Amino acid sequence: MSLGRVFAPVPSEFLLIASTALLLTGFGLVMILSATSATSDSAGGGPYEAVLKQGVFAAVGIPLMFVASRMPLTFWKRAAWPALILATLFQLLVFTPLGISANGNRNWISIAGVQAQPAEFLKITLAIWLGFILFRKRTLLADWRHVFIPAVPVAVAVIATVLAGEDLGTVMILVLILLSALFFSGVKLRVFVLPVILAAVAVAYFAISSPDRMRRFLSFLNEDCLADYYGDCFQPLHGIWGLAGGGVFGLGLGNSKEKYWLPAAANDYIFAIIGEDLGLIGCIVVLLLFALFAVGAFHIVRKTDDPFVRITAGAITVWIVGQALMNIGVVLRLLPVFGVPLPFMSQGGTSLVSVLLACGVLLSFARTLPVRAPASAVVQPVRGRISR
Repeated sequence: MSLGRVFAPVPSEFLLIASTALLLTGFGLVMILSATSATSDSAGGGPYEAVLKQGVFAAVGIPLMFVASRMPLTFWKRAAWPALILATLFQLLVFTPLGISANGNRNWISIAGVQAQPAEFLKITLAIWLGFILFRKRTLLADWRHVFIPAVPVAVAVIATVLAGEDLGTVMILVLILLSALFFSGVKLRVFVLPVILAAVAVAYFAISSPDRMRRFLSFLNEDCLADYYGDCFQPLHGIWGLAGGGVFGLGLGNSKEKYWLPAAANDYIFAIIGEDLGLIGCIVVLLLFALFAVGAFHIVRKTDDPFVRITAGAITVWIVGQALMNIGVVLRLLPVFGVPLPFMSQGGTSLVSVLLACGVLLSFARTLPVRAPASAVVQPVRGRISR
């Protein structure tokens, strides 16, 4: 590979996605340190234990993102089937003795003391696979049978492996990826009626069938949540109190009080710690970074002429931005508790690596967009003198 190719100009979308991904990751490391330093130190692990672990995954994910950004489109198309199969097999490990149950969900594995959440890799592999399949069938999508087969049955089978572990939050994200891939493939809106109804019925059924999930949902609907302070309202209330306590400018980094009360201060409720430490200003900065990320990613969807790029980039963007909005909505008590992390920022190595890898795919797609030459590079015609 020549140096000229390495340092060749890249589209503005590439720079926007890469910069926001790096800023959000760095911001997340700072907030994980703020949320865990005191509690980790009191537990005997040292104040930097949690952030150093997350830093290791960031040190893996960031180079992986830039390596992925160099891959051609043919690589992602060829990898679609093998990647989905490997990710599904990895997910099935949660049902072996390696699997770990936490908070009523069986969605973790532990290998040599290192824990991982395999379902995180299903998100990116499902998005790439759906993009490839719908790209291959792009001339047949007027027929609903070609829209659904094999995309929907395979996607449902993959989602079922997560649903069997009762991780409803991840299931909802995977369903969102499926629906967004169908949308960006250009299928008619009436085709969405059946999948949306089936997805809504399935989510409602599994929410009702679980006493824990049903109890959390009812606590969300309960306006007098203080009555169940020591139950399911404990964490949501402390999350709201953290946001309210930060005011406009916050209490300052490391000065959060609610981190001592929130069981998932560095995970699902890290946005509450951001609000308490850095106030409304800090929350707005996070929202603006995600908005800029979405702008860069959706520009790829709008500008590309390749259906594979459009479908896959659209599904990845809806996944990352949609998951961020779901997480923030839970902290604001606008949504019931789903148990999904805030992309880039929540503690969790598997989630961080998978999101950074997905950004690498977007950066790879951005390289296929035309680069507008700067005005200074335009060669002006030379006017010669006319001899008399």
